[in-house]
Amino acid sequence: MQSTSFFTTGDGARIAYRFDGDASLPTLVLSNSIGTTLHMWDAQIPALTRHFRVLRYDTRGHGASSVPAGPYSLDRLGRDVVELLDGLGIASAHFLGLSLGGIIGQWLGVHAPERIERLILSNSSSYLGPAPQWDERIAATLQASDITETAEIFLQNWFPAAMLEAGGPAVEKFRGMLLRTDKHGLAGAFAAVRDADLRRTIALIPNPSLVIAGLHDTVTAASHGEQMAATIPGARLVVLPAVHLSNIELPQAFETAVLEFLLAA
Repeated sequence: MQSTSFFTTGDGARIAYRFDGDASLPTLVLSNSIGTTLHMWDAQIPALTRHFRVLRYDTRGHGASSVPAGPYSLDRLGRDVVELLDGLGIASAHFLGLSLGGIIGQWLGVHAPERIERLILSNSSSYLGPAPQWDERIAATLQASDITETAEIFLQNWFPAAMLEAGGPAVEKFRGMLLRTDKHGLAGAFAAVRDADLRRTIALIPNPSLVIAGLHDTVTAASHGEQMAATIPGARLVVLPAVHLSNIELPQAFETAVLEFLLAA
């Protein structure tokens, strides 16, 4: 199946998802960052589908998924994944999440570890407080007439300056995703990040885990990745010389790190 399908969660949200790859292969779930869609992973699909059946989905409030009234909780975002796996009859899968996707991955490792095989947390954090900065961001997002200004701030945080100045299809693709994101979905997801504090509980994650950090990441600093890897028992850490979207900036190094970890004996 190559087209987008839809699944309805227990609270009535409509989640868009798609499969790529041979149905006989093990399943790998990909989870997107705030302000993007499942298409943030397009460049990785050729490499990943050689070994996995890839299941991508749009986080609620993003892409083709519905935009329920916010705020959203991390618990709800995590249960969206569990219910999606249930609905598709998938007992367990590998999971790769970047940024917000990585926060969702941490929740799954703590609360539903039996559903996850190997866990990859990329350019993510266990805590991005304090809350007041998020309250200000949520209020500004909801009050703005559009998200043009917010989109430019995101892009500056996601890509190195030289890449932004050069422009090109990659940057424009992400600008387009941002500009098409509903401000209510964005604000709802901000609330989930605001309220998340997994700094202690990720010590409970039993799954084999890989943490990928960006050396120049200003959103989820490399020190956050180091702390996650030190807290999750037995976790491996790979630090790439990238900013926030390491899968876009350094795709080959990113894919190598992911596949070496997932395919290791």
